[in-house]
Amino acid sequence: MGKAVGAGAHRWKFYRAGGVDQVRLDTGADLWHLDELDPKLWVALSCPVKGLEFDERTLAMLDTDHDGRVRVPEVLGALRWLKAVWKAPDALVGGKDGFSLAHVDGATPEGQSLLGAARLVAASLRLEAVGVLTVGDAMRVADVFAAAKHNGDGVVPPATVDDAEARAVAEAVVATFPPVADRSGKPGFDAATLDAFFAEAQAHVAWWTTGAADRAALWPAGDATPAALDACDAVRAKVDDWFQRSRLAAFDPRAQAAVNRTEEAYLEVAAKDFSVTAQEVAHFPLAIVEAGRPLPLVGPVNPAWADALERLRRDAVLPLLGARDAITAAEWAELGRRLAPHRAWRAARVGDRVAPLGVDRLRAILAGGARATLSKAIEADLAVAAAVSALEDVERMARLHRDLHRLLLNFVSFTDFYAGRPAVFQAGTLHLDGRACALTVPVHDGAKHGSVAGMSRCYLAYVDCSRPSGEKMTIAAAMTAGDKDNLFVGRNGLFFDRRGRDWDATVSKVVDNPISVSQAFWAPYKKLLRWIEETVARRASAADDAANARLQAAASPAVTGDAAAAPAPAKGRFDVGALAAIGLALSAIMAAVGGLMQALFDLGYWMPIGLVGLVLAVSGPAMLIAWMKLRQRNLGPILDANGWAVNTLTRINIPLGRALTTVAALPPGAERSLVDPYAEKRARWPWVLLVLALLAGAAFVLWKTGYPSEWWSRIPAPTTRWFR
Repeated sequence: MGKAVGAGAHRWKFYRAGGVDQVRLDTGADLWHLDELDPKLWVALSCPVKGLEFDERTLAMLDTDHDGRVRVPEVLGALRWLKAVWKAPDALVGGKDGFSLAHVDGATPEGQSLLGAARLVAASLRLEAVGVLTVGDAMRVADVFAAAKHNGDGVVPPATVDDAEARAVAEAVVATFPPVADRSGKPGFDAATLDAFFAEAQAHVAWWTTGAADRAALWPAGDATPAALDACDAVRAKVDDWFQRSRLAAFDPRAQAAVNRTEEAYLEVAAKDFSVTAQEVAHFPLAIVEAGRPLPLVGPVNPAWADALERLRRDAVLPLLGARDAITAAEWAELGRRLAPHRAWRAARVGDRVAPLGVDRLRAILAGGARATLSKAIEADLAVAAAVSALEDVERMARLHRDLHRLLLNFVSFTDFYAGRPAVFQAGTLHLDGRACALTVPVHDGAKHGSVAGMSRCYLAYVDCSRPSGEKMTIAAAMTAGDKDNLFVGRNGLFFDRRGRDWDATVSKVVDNPISVSQAFWAPYKKLLRWIEETVARRASAADDAANARLQAAASPAVTGDAAAAPAPAKGRFDVGALAAIGLALSAIMAAVGGLMQALFDLGYWMPIGLVGLVLAVSGPAMLIAWMKLRQRNLGPILDANGWAVNTLTRINIPLGRALTTVAALPPGAERSLVDPYAEKRARWPWVLLVLALLAGAAFVLWKTGYPSEWWSRIPAPTTRWFR
């Protein structure tokens, strides 16, 4: 149980709950020495930040690595900080909202910083005379500073820049690059974003300047050169293909038919409905291939490429080669040669994100003094970082003062849970099937949760909850008392969350496990009864179907008027073999019942014990299995499925289960009338038949044992004269 207690060592106190020794955290000294307690004795090693009935902002503050989980080192880190700034550990016990400035340790550097910030907050709220700051007080000041012009995070929203020219540049930076969220939530920029913007702007202007320096070579068509290059690139592959086919046809006239599409290919396309831009002919040549023929740009060309060829003629051929309706292979090569420098220059383009601002605008930004102004704004914001951090420490102190002890009672130990108080992982109370279930947890992934939580050996009901406002959630409820006969998918109930709000609840899935030993006692008989009912219902249904089929077959000729189709009446037949089989079965059953009753009668005064043994032989295995599973019920897998790391075996024994799930009961002192005007009237025939069956069974047993003959032989013979 932890480190050995020696001279000067802290003396720990433990209590037994859930089959585990759990540490008591009753004093400030217990909290102050928590780093000395072996982590193996902690009930939990981590918990999620979200999904708990606990202030999420406090948990997020403890989660220093922002991974969504609070772990043992982070809890101990918060305690180390407290020991550096706080001198009244007992004041942390109980979770009171509001810490006294008099308890801040001003003798340490950390304490001096916290005390100065706390006094500043108290002065701003006019609470100097009170000398106590609550979480609400700290948050009000923290929110004011978060929304201030300078809040110490190094992020500057454009609206906070005073200079109009620099503010316009800041707006361009935020619009061009992904914005960085300010502490207040507003989009802004930091030093890295500002440097990246100006570096890209300089690179883009330098690239553009290079292209403008040799305009004659890089812009052969003037300002129309980009459009000419785009038009050529759009059809380059198809034009190259067409001229290659033309060269092959010139090399050997026999290739003429091969380089053009066959007639069958055109017939296949013609059989379909297609538009002039149909993709069915897009892979055909641009025009009919003939040796030595120039490529037509207008007229009889492939309809799928007609628009692209027209743009080529208008945007590239006309400004660079002059007006013409066809081009030769040499002219096509000339177009490529003249546009090659512009293509290479454009391929080296940089600064695409700032390009929409235009070169002139970028040159003006680079030449102005906006960068220096914006850099100073970032520096001014960072200058108050220490003060803002100290203000955050005020909120941190207020939250730890209020919440830390409660967290430890649900983390280091599960004191709240085993003491009957709502634990942070309990979502609320589910009312269903005449019971109230207090052990409910939120579920985000039902399949994943069920695969882990099923190891808890608890009967779990997964319930979909909704409110008229449209809110929805899913919970898992552990049924630890009552029976499960009326628990099934689709059953409706009502869920009350920790805030007292009611939710419509519908069972969507169950994980079946025993709920009680008493329920397991009756389980075999209930299963037998269900089997009998299902068998009788199945055979009755089959007999009903057969009777209906015979009735329809008999009525069919009368409806159709076909007398010849009428089935011949079935001949009566007496099956001796069937009768013998039935008699043999009845004899076997009677013999078995008789043997059992004879064995019971032979016990004499021990007959009640024999009956008890018979009942245990039937119900004993089910009760044993239920008892073993109930001893294995464990809270840990239910919490592990929600992201916890439970460190010990936290059992849910039968008394605790009764406390977690309460079954409906009449209030103490309530009057109850047993007169039910709608009670079913019980027939006498079942009782008569039962008595007759018992009498018949007893007679059969007596006959088998020979008691009647022995009794008759013992009667003395009559000796009177009258009888003679």
